[in-house]
Amino acid sequence: MAQQPSLLGRFVKLTADFAAGATAAGILIVVVVQIVSRLIGQPVSWSEEATRFLFVWMVFLGLAAGFRTVESARVVVFIAAAPRLFRRLAVPIYVVSSVLFFGIMGWTGLSLVRQQIMMSEEAATLAIPMWVIGLIMPISAILAVLAIVESLKTKRDLIALPEVGAPRVDLDEPDVFVSKGHTP
Repeated sequence: MAQQPSLLGRFVKLTADFAAGATAAGILIVVVVQIVSRLIGQPVSWSEEATRFLFVWMVFLGLAAGFRTVESARVVVFIAAAPRLFRRLAVPIYVVSSVLFFGIMGWTGLSLVRQQIMMSEEAATLAIPMWVIGLIMPISAILAVLAIVESLKTKRDLIALPEVGAPRVDLDEPDVFVSKGHTP
């Protein structure tokens, strides 16, 4: 049964969901500026790069937001077809593999940011340091792990495949029957 979000849940929602929404709004604004500037014959050079960077931030923030609301990709059909022992281990496998993935992503992101700072990389047209763009990797990794913890506390029933009412899948029986012009 889903519970009310805790302080952690509200923090993750504020930082991930609202920041992703802000980047989506930023993309809209930049694209409108790009269109208007082209219509008046004075195209801006930075709009394409700004759109790309905002999109990267939006995707990574959306990834963390998806884990908060338990909307991450899961293959429920395989879980339902698996033996009962595996179904019982589905939640621990989901949590461990997700946290491991985000741990690796965060560590890789920090390495990338350190390299970008060391090399003094700058964006081509925006004249901002590239580490500002790369910083979203470790940020979203931390937010995603916090989101997983929050979803375990408040939405565990959505993560687990319920034992009662779980569809049994017979992989030997086809879903679609094709006839060759004959009616059964």
